[in-house]
Amino acid sequence: MTLTIAIVGAGIGGLAAAAALSGAGHRVVVFDRFDAPAPVGSGLVIQPVGQAVLDGLSVGDTARRRGAKVHRMLGRDADSGRRVLDVSYDAPGVPRYGLAMHRAALFDVLHDAATAAGAEIRPGHRVTAVEAGAVRFAAGPEGPGGQDGPFDLVVDASGAGSVLSPMRARALSYGALWATVDWPDTTTLPYNELRQVYRRADRMLGVLPVGHLPGGEARKCAIFWSLPAGAQDDWRAAGLQAWRAEASALWPEYAPFAAQITDPAQMTMARYSHGTLRRPWSDGGRLVHIGDAAHRASPQLGQGANMALLDAWALARALERAQGDVALAARWYAQARRWHVRGYQGMSRLFTSQYQSDSRVLPLLRDRVLFPLSQVSPLPGVLTRLVCGDLLPPLGSLSN
Repeated sequence: MTLTIAIVGAGIGGLAAAAALSGAGHRVVVFDRFDAPAPVGSGLVIQPVGQAVLDGLSVGDTARRRGAKVHRMLGRDADSGRRVLDVSYDAPGVPRYGLAMHRAALFDVLHDAATAAGAEIRPGHRVTAVEAGAVRFAAGPEGPGGQDGPFDLVVDASGAGSVLSPMRARALSYGALWATVDWPDTTTLPYNELRQVYRRADRMLGVLPVGHLPGGEARKCAIFWSLPAGAQDDWRAAGLQAWRAEASALWPEYAPFAAQITDPAQMTMARYSHGTLRRPWSDGGRLVHIGDAAHRASPQLGQGANMALLDAWALARALERAQGDVALAARWYAQARRWHVRGYQGMSRLFTSQYQSDSRVLPLLRDRVLFPLSQVSPLPGVLTRLVCGDLLPPLGSLSN
């Protein structure tokens, strides 16, 4: 059964849904508020569960050529140099890795997949409401006004700023500044590891290899600097020289990366929140929320983009099994994703305060108790599966 489907938002989840649903034979239109769809943000890691979705969309190999394979996450205490985080993807007999990419590279891969599958992408359409399957648009500079539809199904993939989602998320006290820079020739850091350094939990800085930008050959990386969510203005006021000096004192190897930041505008502030829709659908299943419009969490486990990919894939599989019954498919999608989402959100919440907070006690617990325990069998294997994204079944009953 061929359905008419509107997708609101041309981000990771929206484009993945467009590729999957168009590939299944449905007529798909993607509405995006920007004049030209574009990615927002810097680096991310596609975990093995997310890579499986890319493979299902037949773009996994393309993504791997553009990204960087990350085999280990290593974090050290700034003062002592002790390891306080050490997770390897390569569990015995199960060689896996995280695929670190710039958002622009992943965007290009998914955009090409969606258009090749037949999805129509309409930029310059800011969606303001959905009623009975009809999509309404802002008028004036932000859109053409009027409405389109009704559609058999509307997928809200418009992210944390969704005006369609009823979710009320709780803002987290810490965020991070991100930037993309060149991989320095002088660095001794390995290009297949995510490296981080912590001072207690109020400072976290890191370097993530991300492969290549679209159309470029130079090796790139994402750098980040944790700080309170409302402290960006204070950071700017202190000046880049003071920031580079502090960062280099905490982690000397960070200096050639930080030296490439010559304008505060190169650093983009990411703010995080926690929240979950108890029921990620409404209007009898005709409006379904995926990705950050349905659930949000801190980035500690590196699952954000993967959750959006898994949501898109689960929705497509649910529609296929329900043979076009959108009400049934919406319920199956929600059931399939419920425990994976809630489980990872809960674990992310536990980790967040250990790495991004003003607590003096939790970092001690992390460094002196939890990290030593994490190196004792069988916990290394459990942590590997946690990071890979399949400690809990990612698609629930839709896995088979």
